[in-house]
Amino acid sequence: MKLTSVTAALAFAASPLMAQDDMTVLLDWFVNPDHGPLIIAQEKGYFAEQDLNVKIIAPADPSDPPKLVAAGKAELAISYQPQLHMQIHEGLPLQRVGTLVATPLNCLLALAEGPIQSPADLAGKKVGFSVGGVEEAVLGSILRHHGLSLDDVELVNVNWSLSPSLMSGQVDAVIGAYRNFELNQMEIEGVEGNCFFVEEEGLPAYDELIYVANTDTMDKEMIARFLAATEKATQYIVNHPEDSWELFAGTSAELQDELNAKAWVDTFPRFALRPTAMDAGRYAAFEAFLHEADLIPSQNPVSKIAIDVTVK
Repeated sequence: MKLTSVTAALAFAASPLMAQDDMTVLLDWFVNPDHGPLIIAQEKGYFAEQDLNVKIIAPADPSDPPKLVAAGKAELAISYQPQLHMQIHEGLPLQRVGTLVATPLNCLLALAEGPIQSPADLAGKKVGFSVGGVEEAVLGSILRHHGLSLDDVELVNVNWSLSPSLMSGQVDAVIGAYRNFELNQMEIEGVEGNCFFVEEEGLPAYDELIYVANTDTMDKEMIARFLAATEKATQYIVNHPEDSWELFAGTSAELQDELNAKAWVDTFPRFALRPTAMDAGRYAAFEAFLHEADLIPSQNPVSKIAIDVTVK
């Protein structure tokens, strides 16, 4: 998430007990509770049980992971469903192969006591963002839902500093804030935030965090083993949330703070219990939504966007 200036890559590698398949997974941000199933699978040895030696790497630039997978530099990347739809239309050879977080986390965040009591109040105001393209598209859809457009606001790239830029008055609202992180961060700072949930502001529901692979080169059998390990880890987290938090936080001193502890509680109920399961209707509906909003030039069939790697 967008919480600190830490951008150094963090890697966790399973100790090979036998010949294992090497696999690189690129995160969307630095390690945080959103990545709980991966870290728990690593720490509990679930990847090793699947004969996998998994390297988990955080990016210096959060927009890079899908591009690197498309270029064949890694087997998997964690990305976002809205971003995937648009990247496929841009020509990137990517498909969703699994789900990590099965509900939207994104929201348009403003100060609870500030002038933005509705997205309609953003006319003439500044809106911060971190990742270009998809966040602008989401914001544009919210604004259209309230009779505005992107031309009615000033966009400001605040990089990782979503909540700080809002609290400091640099911007009037931010898009791309996660309700499980930024709200908690602001509460800890003694500032009350107000999240406008995207699925209540004109966007259809979607999978927030997904695993994407290269359409042309993916190893479905190996990916299926990876997802089996993360499913087992998710089951452990749901059954043992406090023990899982202790195990997760124990992997890095930077995770051992109030913010990550609060975020863990808000995040683990949203993990996909069946990461391989695919809701074709959800992907078709979001593709149609993007097309109707003139954000993509045509509609791709679901089979081009997402697959279940366990289906022969």
